[in-house]
Amino acid sequence: MSNAWQEDVQAAIKAGVRISDQHIVDKVRRAVLTQRLPPGTRLPEVTLGEVFGVSRSVVRKALTRLAADHVVDQRPNQVARVRAPSIEETRETFAARRLVEGEVVALLAGQVDAEALEGLVREAECEAEAHARGDEPARIEHSLALHHRLAELSPNRVLGVMLTDLILRTSIVIALYKRPSLASCYLEGDHGRLLARLREDDPEAARQVIDDHLRGLENLLDLGPRETEADLMAILGRGLHAEA
Repeated sequence: MSNAWQEDVQAAIKAGVRISDQHIVDKVRRAVLTQRLPPGTRLPEVTLGEVFGVSRSVVRKALTRLAADHVVDQRPNQVARVRAPSIEETRETFAARRLVEGEVVALLAGQVDAEALEGLVREAECEAEAHARGDEPARIEHSLALHHRLAELSPNRVLGVMLTDLILRTSIVIALYKRPSLASCYLEGDHGRLLARLREDDPEAARQVIDDHLRGLENLLDLGPRETEADLMAILGRGLHAEA
């Protein structure tokens, strides 16, 4: 399991950088998106305070914001946890994303300029390279970056914001329900086919590629009950503040 973001936190603390609630939000969200913090993981305020070197009040602000973004669940008198969506919510999330992202790419078909298209191609190439070398966290980051670029390019800003939210939700459900036997939810060639359709002025073809891509991802999941016993300190690693 990669600990690059943990090292970033440690380096920031040693450098005397003030760790804000935004810093915690960004780090936890990224860890969830890249499946380093599995759904159901407990997020005790005291532990997070020790990890990030901040007070519990700062941690509470971060957890409140993460809950508003549907990254964590907060219930009265209970420790916050990384969200663990139900099977029904998982199916609804994929259905919603097919509708929203399908419309976004339909609007973008034949309308993406050369510079933006080059950025999308670069992310697809980096994803394939990361997959080839077995770097799953990096592969996920490049895949997410590609879809986030689509959201940013959306001519309809409301749909773009909706897609950004659904990308996060989809990543969480993939982390929860990915079949244990699968090392990666990588669908070879899917992003290349999408980019080929974006070059053309054929909205329905672009919409169909996204529909096929998301259905393919959903078919890789094991939508059965699953328990998560991961412990936050085990994930973050003890001795984060130890002297080098």
